[in-house]
Amino acid sequence: MAPMAVNLILGWWLVAASRAQQLPRPSLSLHPSQGVSLGGNVTLRCHLPRLAAWVWLYQEGGWPYKKRKEKEQDAAEFSIVSTQREHAGRYRCQYRVSESAEVSVKSDPVELVLTDLRYPPSSISLHPEQHVGTGTNVTIRCWNKDYGAAFLLHKDGSSDPLQRQESSGGDTATFTLFGVTPAYSGTYRCSYRLWRYAFMSSPLGDSVMLEVTPTAAPPGAADSSHGNLVVAVVGGCTAAFVFILVLIIFFLLSARRRRTQRDESPGAPPKKPEATEFQLCPQVPSSDSEGLTYLELQAVTPSTQPPSSPAATQPSVIYTEVAVGGRH
Repeated sequence: MAPMAVNLILGWWLVAASRAQQLPRPSLSLHPSQGVSLGGNVTLRCHLPRLAAWVWLYQEGGWPYKKRKEKEQDAAEFSIVSTQREHAGRYRCQYRVSESAEVSVKSDPVELVLTDLRYPPSSISLHPEQHVGTGTNVTIRCWNKDYGAAFLLHKDGSSDPLQRQESSGGDTATFTLFGVTPAYSGTYRCSYRLWRYAFMSSPLGDSVMLEVTPTAAPPGAADSSHGNLVVAVVGGCTAAFVFILVLIIFFLLSARRRRTQRDESPGAPPKKPEATEFQLCPQVPSSDSEGLTYLELQAVTPSTQPPSSPAATQPSVIYTEVAVGGRH
């Protein structure tokens, strides 16, 4: 009987856990979100993605608060009147849907930090002072009177602290803003929390004003930029022209090489240089008054073509001097 009961309980727990994974997670918020003083009032609001019958508020290390929803609403509020030191801490919420045993997972935590006005505010300094140019590194130094604490840097208009740092030497912390831009302009303050009470804070201390001005371009920068653009365009055009010229020369050389290879191929008939041959004709030589004898020669040009018909053009006549009797 006992093993059966254990199995039933385990099965119910597994089913409940599986259903819990299916329910969307709630979210928790504080009102006011910061600057809640010790003894003041605060409201913790659990936002419900599903209509719920029961909502639980949990404080780490404390007792849970349970609230039944009388009406179907999308949020449940838990108000703490006249806060005490024990109310400070980390909170989560959880819900159960109506007419079902399904329970959601817990929300992400939120921290309720209470400000104790009995703590003296911290001092603050800025270096370089107030007006700086874009890209400058700015140092903000915070200190108190011998309180071992963790310091927090705040900027007016931001709900959460910008940076947190453990104090060096027990009473001083140094924050550095690297390469500031105009978005860093604003009012800065510091607070601190005692190591013994992690969720108890001092009030915000004195403020410093940081103004970041855009850095103007040096004179002649625009002309230099324009000149660089012109040089870049001219250089690009020159490179393109040289590239096209190289391509043209390459194609011309390739065409010439192909033509030469085609002419020297085995199937092409070899070219023979034209030559002129002299043929002695059996004609009667003639002589002049000085005793010179002339012979008529026929100039014949060799040809690879077959002999032409008798009606072909007569060859030209060339005369040459022939020695007679030892005289020229």
